[in-house]
Amino acid sequence: MRFQQSLLATVVPNLVAAITPPSIQGMNIVWSENFEGAAGASPSGNVWNIMDAINTNNEVQTYTTSNQNVQISGGGTVQFVPRKSPAGLWTSGRIESQGSWTPAPGKVMKIQSNILLGSNPTGTKQGMWPAFWALGDAIRHGTQWPQSGEIDIMEQVNGILTGYGTVHCGSSVGGPCNEPIGRAKTTPMSADGFHTWGVTIDLTNNDWRAQTISWELDGTTYSTLTGADINDAPVWSSLAHSPLYVILNVAVGGDWPGAPNAATLDGYGSMMEVQWVAVYSS
Repeated sequence: MRFQQSLLATVVPNLVAAITPPSIQGMNIVWSENFEGAAGASPSGNVWNIMDAINTNNEVQTYTTSNQNVQISGGGTVQFVPRKSPAGLWTSGRIESQGSWTPAPGKVMKIQSNILLGSNPTGTKQGMWPAFWALGDAIRHGTQWPQSGEIDIMEQVNGILTGYGTVHCGSSVGGPCNEPIGRAKTTPMSADGFHTWGVTIDLTNNDWRAQTISWELDGTTYSTLTGADINDAPVWSSLAHSPLYVILNVAVGGDWPGAPNAATLDGYGSMMEVQWVAVYSS
């Protein structure tokens, strides 16, 4: 991230039981969120920080705590809905997990989520920037970005059917993560339905150079980064050996996608909807 009405609620409006994350052979779920609750409710304040007053990346939206921007759907999902006021001002939603999770030595940790993106045509999504990512908890304790480490699990810009998996690390210009751009790989993505995006941190090899971070879409790996690729032990540690917390948001505008234009539509057709988020460990 560089620092339409719910589909389920439309089909089954009285459904309030959440859809749970799947089991993965050889792994345990150490934390999950299923977004149960009544339509229009806020995500649990015991689990999430609902963010506002964030100003990064030259984004044009203001994040709010309003259920017009972030709400439980009543169908076992949470929705992040960008809105444009009659005066042309944009608002949107962002939540950050209060907890953080550290990959354990000798084990495998996976963070994944099931996500639906709104159905507006690509030509009406200029400036839309939905994201599911993990940020190094060190940033909450004074470490600057990108030294804190960041793993972007899913990003999309401008409605183009390309998903991005990226790391940010090291120095603020250049360095092993090519800042401020980051080290990114891409995958084609579908315009329809829920899809599971994940990242897996594999520390089963004692040699940090052979350890890996892998990105997956619907269970298929499309990118792998090794410690040897980073080639800097402390920087690799900031990504693969340090606590991470989860962020979900829809940004509008910013350095990467550029500003929205006259054709950009707000509302449910430009939203991000999430069924569940889970952290697994072997």
